[in-house]
Amino acid sequence: MTTFVLATANAHKAHEMGEVLAGLDVTLLARPLDVPEVDETEDTLEGNATLKARALVDATGLPALADDTGLFVDALDGRPGVFSARYAGEDASYQDNVRKLLDELGDVSPERRGAEFRTVIVAAYPDREALVVVGTLRGSVTQGPRGSRGFGYDPVFVPEGETRTLAEMSPEEKNAISHRGNALRALAHALAQGSTN
Repeated sequence: MTTFVLATANAHKAHEMGEVLAGLDVTLLARPLDVPEVDETEDTLEGNATLKARALVDATGLPALADDTGLFVDALDGRPGVFSARYAGEDASYQDNVRKLLDELGDVSPERRGAEFRTVIVAAYPDREALVVVGTLRGSVTQGPRGSRGFGYDPVFVPEGETRTLAEMSPEEKNAISHRGNALRALAHALAQGSTN
């Protein structure tokens, strides 16, 4: 049994992680309320995830899981990328970020709206090297939001081979193909292979 403290305070992410890792020999602990937010000062997803994971290890003495996710839009030279969660400002809502993204894409044609969701998960330990895994999901950005499930940019992202946005899919359907689901499955595989020993 491996116990990890979650670095995220995002209830949506924590729930998604719990669902994908259900059935594995892993226990996930909620982030302690007395651990302050970590400033994401790095310019890569891996850098920010590592900062967050190390902060939780230092605060609790336990292994920690942290992730960072970005939406990289081809027509915007990879923006919002590492700034996806705060694209419209530090205190921006999901809707604010989506609105800014759609405004920036403006009249860009559907065939030029290619994008990639990318999640990096870092499993950090008190006494050994961290494990880093990546999950991706290619697709495109719609011209307007569709669907009421999911969070973040899910209402405006259609995965390749699909006609529905992530927000129009059931949680099970989304988890089966999502960037975070892919990263979590890579993590589960790495843990099962003992690659952290």
